[in-house]
Amino acid sequence: MTKALFIVDVQNDFTEGGALAVSGGDEIARRITDHLRAHAGDYAVIVASRDWHDADHDNGGHFHPEPDFVETWPVHCVSGSVGAEYDPELDTRAVTHHVKKGQGIPAYSLFEGTTDDGVRVSELLDRHGIVDVDVAGLATDYCVRASALDALAHGRRVRILSDLVAGVDATSSAAALVELQRAGADVAESAP
Repeated sequence: MTKALFIVDVQNDFTEGGALAVSGGDEIARRITDHLRAHAGDYAVIVASRDWHDADHDNGGHFHPEPDFVETWPVHCVSGSVGAEYDPELDTRAVTHHVKKGQGIPAYSLFEGTTDDGVRVSELLDRHGIVDVDVAGLATDYCVRASALDALAHGRRVRILSDLVAGVDATSSAAALVELQRAGADVAESAP
């Protein structure tokens, strides 16, 4: 088996009621849980990422009191906070590796994070001989996009599971999917 699943940032601050809520985020968490129940055995590696920002500073300018919602953001996903935890609709029992990113710096791609024992995702994929990567999570137009582009840059075949992602904005999410297809990713619904 040479396939991995990336579950990108399905966290309380990115789902309904969170600091940067994505509309439909809770539903995406439920759908990913259903996908895991049916297909966890199809993957050699299941990586779930979380933003995990420092509480005591602006994280390299990532947090801003007057955010532009492009490069600067309100406070979100502070390490150890409820907002940084996985959405309760996401069952993480099948996850093989948990990745934290953005510890003190802006970070969008899960390739910028590390596992709890300090391993980078690129190294993890190499260790397991991963060729194919399915991508699910939040948000299509930001961290899903960045993680999928990095997977392509690391020589992986990438498939965006279109029914298992949601974005901040419909227009920028559609543009992100077009960009990913042009970069070589497949976009398809998950198998039932």
